[in-house]
Amino acid sequence: MEQRPEDFDDHRLTGVLREWGIDAAETGYLPVGFGDHHWSVTGADGRRYFTTLSDLERKDHCGPTPDAAFAGLRDAMDTAVELGGRGLGFVVAPLRTGDGRSTVRVGGRYALAVFPHTPGSSGSYDGERSDEERERVLDLLAELHRQPPPARTPRTSLQPHGRDRLAAALEETGTPWRGGPFAEPARELIAACADALRDRLADFDRLAAEVERRGAAQVVTHGEPHPGNLMDDGSALRLVDWDTAGLAVPERDLSEFGTDPALFARYTERTGHAPDPAALALYPLRWNLGEAAEYLGWFRAPHTRTRDTELGWRGLAETVHRLAAAPVPLP
Repeated sequence: MEQRPEDFDDHRLTGVLREWGIDAAETGYLPVGFGDHHWSVTGADGRRYFTTLSDLERKDHCGPTPDAAFAGLRDAMDTAVELGGRGLGFVVAPLRTGDGRSTVRVGGRYALAVFPHTPGSSGSYDGERSDEERERVLDLLAELHRQPPPARTPRTSLQPHGRDRLAAALEETGTPWRGGPFAEPARELIAACADALRDRLADFDRLAAEVERRGAAQVVTHGEPHPGNLMDDGSALRLVDWDTAGLAVPERDLSEFGTDPALFARYTERTGHAPDPAALALYPLRWNLGEAAEYLGWFRAPHTRTRDTELGWRGLAETVHRLAAAPVPLP
């Protein structure tokens, strides 16, 4: 998030960092990403860290309540820790506290995770990949998908998170929304695209029924292996941001690369799994429906105009227009 949380300053951060035995000499807020808050930290011993503060009230992909969201986030981070402990060098896992926790609850609303500083550069969320880059990431995912699942790996739902919220919004466009400056624009946008959004929900249900009927084996998935979550130091790729890690069919990760079966020949050779066209079509739709639901939850709740809500409004408009313009073909 670009905007710092009003109720969590650097002084509070340095206090929580002592759970990891870190005596912070320097902290700097990083206005990167969307959804979580991040700081860079340099310890008194010169070691560097990257910290992520998660707002559990907005982490509904991990659980419907702050308590459930914390449990889901903790289990995802524990999964990353175990994978990293197996020698998977591409896993940038959180560091354990002195008493072994991967994630620390801070009050009722937040959770903090601390990561080692990872050298290299990342791409943008929707950045293009060369053929060589695609194969490098698919090789990495093949190794991940072959791993026996750690015991605490969360199970993911096939349904998009917040689907009930999206369905409710579609039924409630006839009366004004009063959450804040983006509430009425959001209502007008949803009302204008309501028929198309209902069609996309029907498309999703059709694809989900097909995927469930085929009953493919589930594997450990990262959930968001897009270029923004990949760090490249010139010699190796590393995956960051494991809060969406969970058990799912492999296409949860593979759909990032498209629906052409020819793209996955090398992956299939390494894993024995030929991607399912229905699942490859399902997961981008699931992602966009979940994104629309998350933004709607934000704008139907009390909010003000900030840099983050302005970015959120653009995200909602782009996501809804993408859904409205993209009928899903039969695979």
